[in-house]
Amino acid sequence: MMQEATPVKPDGRIAKTRVSKTRSFEKSLQRDGSLYLLALPGIVILILFAYLPMSGLILVFKNYNFNDGIFGSPWAGFSNFEFFFSSMEDAMRATRNTVMLNVLYMATGTFFSVAIAIILNELRSKWFVKITQSVMFFPYFISWIIIGAILFSLLDYDKGIMNQMFTALGLGQVDWYSSPWLFVIVMVLANIWKSAGYGAIIYYSVLQGIDTSFYEAARIDGASRWQIITKITVPMLIPSIILMSLLNIGGMLKGDLSMVMGVTFLNPLLLPTTDIIDVYVYRTAIRSGEFGFASAITLYQSVFGFILVLVANKLAGWYDKDSKLF
Repeated sequence: MMQEATPVKPDGRIAKTRVSKTRSFEKSLQRDGSLYLLALPGIVILILFAYLPMSGLILVFKNYNFNDGIFGSPWAGFSNFEFFFSSMEDAMRATRNTVMLNVLYMATGTFFSVAIAIILNELRSKWFVKITQSVMFFPYFISWIIIGAILFSLLDYDKGIMNQMFTALGLGQVDWYSSPWLFVIVMVLANIWKSAGYGAIIYYSVLQGIDTSFYEAARIDGASRWQIITKITVPMLIPSIILMSLLNIGGMLKGDLSMVMGVTFLNPLLLPTTDIIDVYVYRTAIRSGEFGFASAITLYQSVFGFILVLVANKLAGWYDKDSKLF
């Protein structure tokens, strides 16, 4: 007669599973302990400066005051959001300006960064490339306040160098600080000057990792330099371009307040195109101490930025599965 199989209790299975997971984790620590130790400072910094401050999101639903503090202030519900969207015209203008400027920054910055990286990759003089990299990287560390002072000396209506040149050439003077749409060009050019060198170094490092056998085979087949750039170099850069674009899209609704303040001095005549969300929050909330309202708009920016990343990541996956962030 066949013996009946002894049933295994669920608790026994769970205990065995836990033991196996514990042993596998111990083996992982023994094998990759140095890597875990190397990652530990970054994990601690991420928790301290990225996750713990998220507890401050409670301010979004609070009517904050200094006497009661964050947790003692009375609840406000969704009134902080209502305050932003109550003036729909200003809210839409701030959102439109933020998206418009960030799209221009990302498009022009990527184009010039890639172009500079390709030019550096085509140069044969290594010492010249190193010097050029250092020179281009330097503007990235210059404060927007200093850049704003430089631009003012160039664009001032009465004493600016540009208007003096126009006058010498018999042309009319341009009042840059009273022309909102014209000043958009100034801000885009300033952003290119400041950040293109930084982006070029990133793309140039990617080009250094390309297998040189591709170029050698192309030269043997008689390909011109332009054909090598368009058929090998640019396609090899596309995954990195997509990755950098996805990372930038996450901050599409976040503007650079220091840039606008340093370059425009919050000139009210330029607000039709420079009144981004961060500037709007600063003007209407930070100055008056409405931190709950400022936190609500920050949450609004983060949520929609996350949605944009999800959509862009999906589109990138349709183009190339390996180019997705997740």
